[in-house]
Amino acid sequence: MEEAKATPKLSQFEINPAQEPPSLSFNLVQFDEPELEKTPFFKPQARRRRGDTWIISVFVIIHIGTFFATMFVNDCWRNSHRDCSLKTFGRLSFQPLSENPLLGPSASTLDEMGALRQTLLRDNHQIWRLFTCPWLHAGVIHLVINLGCIIFVGIYLEQEFGPLRTGTIYILSAFVGSLVSALFIRNIPAVGSSGALFGLLGAMLSGLIRNWNLYNDKFAAITLLFFISMINFAIGLLPYVDNFSSIGGFISGFLLGFILLFTPQISRVPHNKAGLYEYEVKTSDKLKQKLDRPILRSVSLLLFGLV
Repeated sequence: MEEAKATPKLSQFEINPAQEPPSLSFNLVQFDEPELEKTPFFKPQARRRRGDTWIISVFVIIHIGTFFATMFVNDCWRNSHRDCSLKTFGRLSFQPLSENPLLGPSASTLDEMGALRQTLLRDNHQIWRLFTCPWLHAGVIHLVINLGCIIFVGIYLEQEFGPLRTGTIYILSAFVGSLVSALFIRNIPAVGSSGALFGLLGAMLSGLIRNWNLYNDKFAAITLLFFISMINFAIGLLPYVDNFSSIGGFISGFLLGFILLFTPQISRVPHNKAGLYEYEVKTSDKLKQKLDRPILRSVSLLLFGLV
């Protein structure tokens, strides 16, 4: 018997090449941060924040009241034997233009009201004059131009940074201006009311430099600040107005601007009503960190202490 040769049946398996597992792709969606909209440095009145501006108003009232008190004490009608300018004002009439071209009181009246003078400050040690001369004006022309610029610059700063910081800059700049004026004082009365104004101008310039990327009219703003400074500096060339107080106040305000104006008052407002420091809420925290530079404030504080 023939043994049947059994042919072994080979099991056939269909071998398919290994397939790669489906790759998991992660598409990272990048969200672009909204760009900070640049705004004009001096925005129109309609776009300004309606905030409290009481501190500048108080300073202006004090200046006006002090000037009226100075002219009342001056009494040109009686003390100058009616040789006055604008005689219709009677007791409040001004000294002759040859004596005071700014339409103001006499030199003796300014001394009586607390102006700086070399003999009174150094020889008689009347230190209190350092605190009184910043509130005096040499004449009505000086008063109008000085207060007009203070209102324009001061209210702007107060709306953006609040009355506390604006008032601090105003007071300290006025006092530092008096100190610098005392170093170069002559034997004629000198008033230092421009020191506070130049302090506000210096603070505004430091705020512009610090927040340079926020504005779209930087050079126009610098030109305007320069124009205001030159007008008031030119008035300082006239009698009884001291430009050294203006220089001291400007340096003081410039340094104080870096110290105090580190974070503007930010409010959540609609985008179409955004102002100088008003922008979308998503970028407010990041911008606060950008504006808050402690090293810069520390160096400015050190320099202010040295001044």
